[in-house]
Amino acid sequence: MADNIARVFAAAIAAEPARPLLTWYDDATGERTELSGATLANWVAKTANLLVDELGLSPGDPAGVLLPPHWQTAAVLLGCWSAGLTVRDEPGDVDVLFAAADRVTEVDAWPAGDRYALALAPFAAPLREVPAGFVDYVVEVRTQGDHFTPSAQGGPTDAALLAEADARATALGISPGDRLLIDAATHPDPRDWLLAPLVRQATIVLTGNADRSRFPARTTTERTTHTLP
Repeated sequence: MADNIARVFAAAIAAEPARPLLTWYDDATGERTELSGATLANWVAKTANLLVDELGLSPGDPAGVLLPPHWQTAAVLLGCWSAGLTVRDEPGDVDVLFAAADRVTEVDAWPAGDRYALALAPFAAPLREVPAGFVDYVVEVRTQGDHFTPSAQGGPTDAALLAEADARATALGISPGDRLLIDAATHPDPRDWLLAPLVRQATIVLTGNADRSRFPARTTTERTTHTLP
């Protein structure tokens, strides 16, 4: 079993970096955003550089991520794991906090040295108004370098997360090379919607505010092979 999330991500995109890796739909707004492996890797590298070069964080430092399933959430999480950070599951002190704009009121439960807010808007548009005490993630991350070399050892939680993701991949019936249709509300845990597909080198069609009546047509247009139960 692999014990390094950055290596698992790199392996998942190595053969065909230009193929669609994560396609995001928001059925409430009609948004569709498609990211190739190479494009997502660029966002991941920029996020890791923000954490390491800009903030000076080190492997094992704690991060808080108050974000729903979304393509930008994938970039944040994979960036944190590439930098070797520990993404906390429970509120507490963290060195950096990433929060959706509608969750910034939870900040008191997550004391953090640096805080980034995300609009999660179409086309990665910035926030119209940045909440007090926060910096706009998409504005800051775009200024970072395009390449990042992860630690060879990975983060301290990588092995456990990947073992859990592998178990979830088996339970969810994910096969190597699948193209997965996923309802974000049904599978909000990143072990399900992000890591389990990556350990199987599967690609992802992730839908927020899902209108399940559209799934049969989406299966055809996106050529998905399996819908997560």
